[in-house]
Order: sequence, then C-alpha cells, then structure tokens
Amino acid sequence: MNVIIIEDEKPAARRLNRMLAALEMDVNVMLHSVEESLNWLQNNEHPDLIFLDIQLSDGLSFEIFEEIEVKSAIIFTTAYDEYALKAFKLNSIDYLLKPIDEDELAAAVKQFKIQQPKQSDVQVNLEDIRKLLINPIDRKFKKRLSIKVGQHIKIIPVDDIECFYSENKSTYIHTTERRSYLLDNSLEYWDEQLNPEQFFRVNRTFIVHINAIKDIISYTNSRLKLILNSYSETEIIVSRERVKDFKAWID
Repeated sequence: MNVIIIEDEKPAARRLNRMLAALEMDVNVMLHSVEESLNWLQNNEHPDLIFLDIQLSDGLSFEIFEEIEVKSAIIFTTAYDEYALKAFKLNSIDYLLKPIDEDELAAAVKQFKIQQPKQSDVQVNLEDIRKLLINPIDRKFKKRLSIKVGQHIKIIPVDDIECFYSENKSTYIHTTERRSYLLDNSLEYWDEQLNPEQFFRVNRTFIVHINAIKDIISYTNSRLKLILNSYSETEIIVSRERVKDFKAWID
C-alpha cells in the first residue's frame, strides 16, 4: 500500500509517520506545501491513501484538487471544530482532529482497509466541503479595504474592486478606477474574507467580482475565458475543475 502525508508542520508529520509505522503502514513520502504537493503529484503515480492537512503553509490544500484530479483515498487531518467537520461525514470522507489520537487513527486506518476504495471510485466534492466548513450565518465579510498609498491611507469599498490577483508572489487588487494596489495578505487570506455571492476564485491566481465580468468565452480544454470591464493585463481563465461551480455561481 502506498501512503503519503501532506502536512506543513514537520514535527506533526513525523509524529503521524511514527504512529502509522506502529500500525504497520509505511509512509513513502512526506510533503509540506501546496506547491510541493502539486509538483510531486504531477510527476508520480498517485498513492492509495493520502493523509492531508487542510491548512498548509502556502494555502488551503483544496487548491491541489483545483489543479489536479487526485485519484487517492483521503483522510483529512485538521484542527477545525466538530461542528464544521460534519461536512466530512456528509461527504463520506474520514478526518482526524488534531492532535491526532492513536485509537482514532487506528480506527480510520481499519475503516480504510475494510473499504479499500478503487482509485476510479474516489470522488471528492471539495467545493461542497469548503462551503460547509464555514457557517455563513456567523460570517462577517469584508466591505472595504484600507490601503497605504505613500503617506496616505486609501479606503476602497469591495464593490469598487474588479479582481484580486497574484503576481510574482505578491497580491494585488484592480479597481473600477483602473488602478492596481499592492496588498499585505495572500490571495488565500482574501478568498476567506470576501462574500462568496460577490467574489469567486476562478483559479490559483484570480478572484473576480461578479459585476466586473464583461464577457465569458469558451476556451480550450473545457475551460472559460473571462473579460473584465477594465482589467486586461493577463488572461483570466476559469480552471476546468472550477467551471461547473463557476456556472452555478453566475446563475
């Protein structure tokens, strides 16, 4: 059985490795970030089982599945509370709450061995899980941003933002005034702060505002190309894995 661990905290990864060894499960590889995981999964045969942390050092592990069709069974390791984690049980996906308990790990491994899902049968609706992890009733989304411009602080309502985007490891916004501003936080941070009725993460690089979309064009490999009202520096392509959710979002 091929097993890998994706966990950004190396001590936690080593501890889980030791616990699995005690259960006579050998871990082939330990990965520690979204980028590292993407590179490995693109160049290696997918394992039978992945122990996957939700929050990695460079973003949410869901991003891996937006880029690659992972054909492994998954057991999530997470610090999310019990209420949020009902999402996993609803999707027939197992999870382990940190710090991982030996008995719970043994039970999860036993259940996996009993089921032994074929790779072709593994289907994970991660977008549904992402939505269920957040209770929308309790969330207060950003309505404006304060940005330092020289010696001044500029207040920008989110309705005046066409898109958030990453470039050269930095994050920016582009506004309806055709101006771009550098932000302090990552795109992953803003993805969690914005109202999902207004903003949508179309790929690893862009989050767009619904009112900024001027045109939607069919693109290669079942993808979509977006034309915004004023932003035109880079092509904005809805990744193939996100097209279905994007179409549901704009309806």
